[in-house]
Amino acid sequence: MATGLRRTLLWVITARAALITIVLGSAILVQVKAPGSVAVDPFFALIGLTYALTVVYAVTLAQAERHAWLVDLQFAVDAFVISSIVHLTGGITSYFSSLYVLPVIAASATQYIRGGITVAVFSALMFGGLVVSQYASPFGPIVPWSVDPEAILPPLRLALFTLGLNMFGFFAVAILGGYLAESARRADVRLKQASTRIADLEAFNAHVIESLTSGLLTMDARGRVMSFNRAAELISRIAAADAIGADAGELLQMPAEWRAALARGLDEGRLLRAEYGFETRDGRHIEVGASMAVLVGPGGPAGYLFTFQDVTDMKKREREARVQQRLAAVGEMAAGIAHEIRNPLASMSGSIQVLRDELTLSAEQEQLMDIVLRESERLNDTIKNFLAYARPQRTTLQRIDLRTLVDETAVLLRNSSEHREQHRIVVDVPPEEVPFLGDESQLRQVVWNLATNGLRAMPHGGTLTLSVASDPHDAAHVPMAVLRVRDEGIGIPPEEIDRVFQPFRGAFARGSGLGLSIVHRIVTDYAGRIDVASAPGAGTRVEVRLPGRGVEVVNV
Repeated sequence: MATGLRRTLLWVITARAALITIVLGSAILVQVKAPGSVAVDPFFALIGLTYALTVVYAVTLAQAERHAWLVDLQFAVDAFVISSIVHLTGGITSYFSSLYVLPVIAASATQYIRGGITVAVFSALMFGGLVVSQYASPFGPIVPWSVDPEAILPPLRLALFTLGLNMFGFFAVAILGGYLAESARRADVRLKQASTRIADLEAFNAHVIESLTSGLLTMDARGRVMSFNRAAELISRIAAADAIGADAGELLQMPAEWRAALARGLDEGRLLRAEYGFETRDGRHIEVGASMAVLVGPGGPAGYLFTFQDVTDMKKREREARVQQRLAAVGEMAAGIAHEIRNPLASMSGSIQVLRDELTLSAEQEQLMDIVLRESERLNDTIKNFLAYARPQRTTLQRIDLRTLVDETAVLLRNSSEHREQHRIVVDVPPEEVPFLGDESQLRQVVWNLATNGLRAMPHGGTLTLSVASDPHDAAHVPMAVLRVRDEGIGIPPEEIDRVFQPFRGAFARGSGLGLSIVHRIVTDYAGRIDVASAPGAGTRVEVRLPGRGVEVVNV
């Protein structure tokens, strides 16, 4: 408020100096006063006084903001200066009596009706005093520089009418100016409040848009990006500055049918939804779920609204859920048929063994018997693995140092039939203990199954790396034991990664195809997680994350 008053007073001071210079200078040039009545010196004195007062007003501008009486004094002095001009130019007959309204207007603009009325009263008194001095003063002119006493004055009634009309004008201008100034002030206050509310609303809307976890962008009718929120930047790895003005279809790698819809114009009220692959600026491949609709403004369609989310993890969880459902179905089936197959198989294998020992067989017959026995044993191992996968397993919980478990498993691997001369097994363990509360045989089976798969994936040799570590900074703030198995083998095609834990999905000639399914079941029982990263020809990296000590093991 004080700053606004200072600005107004500064304008008044500047206008006052300019106006008094124009008025008095013009009066001198055209000699408005009666010829020979008085010298020009009084006008120069008024000019000098006005400039001197202007300097004083400018110097005291800061104090005028704190003391309202200084503002009143300025306008009172203005009225006095105008009275001097009127007195020097004819009093009641002066053409400058209308100047009285200027300080009245200025006072109304700065101090509203109160200031205007105050200056109007003072101006009326000053002007009335001048008229009285002309018509009724027994002592002649009150000031030394005066109008010619022999000058012809208008009749008294006309003088009183002129005086009354001027006074009415003073007060009318004061009231009207004060009312308009007050109305303008209130309108300004309302405008500032409305502007503040609009700014707050805009800021709130901006905060809401920037706080969305979904990417949000708007496009014009040509499909050019107009806005790009922070979530859109995080998902796409594209800076908003690079996105604004770009073609949205190309920028967001929209499906061809969406680009065609943008080219021909999307119908109002129609919503497009799709999930598609997206390649981020940093080279990651993600899946996005997107929707697009017409952006409707006050004048009708104004462009398009596009929202999208990174659904990679969600789709992965959906695929994992489907795998779990399939595994559960297979487990139920395995539990039901295992005994029906295993018992007759044992009888058949035993009978063949007896016949082989008691009968005199040719070499070809003995070979056939050996094949039957070997295949029976392989089928029995498959059924055994089925039972290990489907049946609830008895667990003996004990504190295990995963470093020791990995070291011992590596020794067994180096002496197993899966190991070749071209293979190299590297163990990477930290110097400190990696403790875990679990069943040692189950965890050893997890490491063994993953490691043998890694060796089989390297038929021409390579390095198999086994490593363990502790991760106290898991996203869920749960301490984790991390087991990693990395090979340099043939790799897994992207479309097969989500199916590697399904039963009988094995890609190797040897094995039952249940090894990874058993691993998945064991890790799931421990409420753990398995992540597989692989590419054809680039090897495979499997990471098993198991919750730390104190996590209850659930048997299913």
